[in-house]
Amino acid sequence: MSDNKQLTDVFMPQLAESLVSATIGKWLKQPGERIEQYEPICEVITDKVNAEIPSTLDGVMGEHVAKEGQTIAVGEVICRIAVDSTGESVAESAQRATASQASSRSASGDLSMSGRYSPAVQSLAAEYQLNLNDIKGTGMGGRITRKDVLIYVEKGPTVQGSSSNSTPTMQHVGATSPFQGLPYTDPAVIPSQYVENNSPAARNSGLHLNENPKIPNNVIEGQHGRAETIIEITPVRNTIAARTRQSVSEIPHAWTMIEVDVTNLVLLRNKHKDEFKRKEGYNLTYLAFLLKAVVNAIKDYPIMNSMWATDKIIVKRDINISLAVGTDDTVMVPVIQKADQKNIAGLAKEIEELATKTRQGKLKLDDMQGGTFAVNNTGSFGSVLSYPIINYPQAAMLTFESIVKRPVVINDMIAVRSMANICLSLDHRILDGVICGRFLQRVKENLEGYTLDTKLY
Repeated sequence: MSDNKQLTDVFMPQLAESLVSATIGKWLKQPGERIEQYEPICEVITDKVNAEIPSTLDGVMGEHVAKEGQTIAVGEVICRIAVDSTGESVAESAQRATASQASSRSASGDLSMSGRYSPAVQSLAAEYQLNLNDIKGTGMGGRITRKDVLIYVEKGPTVQGSSSNSTPTMQHVGATSPFQGLPYTDPAVIPSQYVENNSPAARNSGLHLNENPKIPNNVIEGQHGRAETIIEITPVRNTIAARTRQSVSEIPHAWTMIEVDVTNLVLLRNKHKDEFKRKEGYNLTYLAFLLKAVVNAIKDYPIMNSMWATDKIIVKRDINISLAVGTDDTVMVPVIQKADQKNIAGLAKEIEELATKTRQGKLKLDDMQGGTFAVNNTGSFGSVLSYPIINYPQAAMLTFESIVKRPVVINDMIAVRSMANICLSLDHRILDGVICGRFLQRVKENLEGYTLDTKLY
């Protein structure tokens, strides 16, 4: 390192108020590679969501103090970046070397990161209304850098070639599967007028995965000629294991279920869904109606919105709904903040935004903070009964099961109605059967109380 260059420490930032540490998932910049300000240098994994740490300056990556897979406390050094002490960017002096590296990578066909975009790149693309597939990346693995975008804006598409017929795809580690809205059910048991687009493949039913989960191809020979598949435990999966183990070991779980007639809800949604889609641009889901019913029930029974704190029970004032969202290889629980202040249309908008962020891998730590009561749309898999593990440290978790047409006895006559089960796991330190039974009864009353005159706004 020459005299006019100095190493600057980069520290683990506090990505959220409650965050005390994070795990280095993957280094995006290797020692000797050029770094631009705001360009991501590594991925970190927290107990809530993956995030990228951007560089705060221009320079050249020096030493990796933290290794991949290592958990680092907030405020500790993770790496060092070489900067020019005279004020001239070291990045400029290293540009020729990294350009030759990029050229070598391009020649070898390394485009493994060409579909991954940093927040700075995405912001620039949105600002200038650019198709990122039109831009050739010079970063590691073909990744598009902030400078690539600015050059493209300045000199136009003739510099790098155009592929305007293509559609940009946002990709992110651990979030490669679609998250299609959040309604309810299996179209095999529901008449066509209740199924989105009359097509099972096109249905909007929540955690609907259109691909088989990708399993690593790490096969080893076992005893007696048997083959086994070895799947490495990722930090995210390890966190899920720790949190669920903590929940079931510390919380005395109990479980109860109630059956709900949602026939009027189905009719109400069918009345509004097409116009709502044209007006808002996204689907009006059954989950929005359910959340409204749950929130109103929590207002009547605030103890449901609480958590155990050793020597006291803390009842939360704001009702923040945690929404369990599954991808092919993990589960995220983003939060609808102050759900009690939103109408049905507002809840539908929140669901759509969280769904989009989840399937594009854009969830931020702020999206995962402050949940007070959890809901899971298990009916999207055709489930009719489930026993959810409580999202620690909350007091309860509710699941909305599949809507199924069944024969029901009404006034000693048999009628065909759209029915659904609602299941509730509860922390028996805080909640008892009586209060939870009354809470579920109120949710049932709210759902069955929807009529064709119910307002969405």
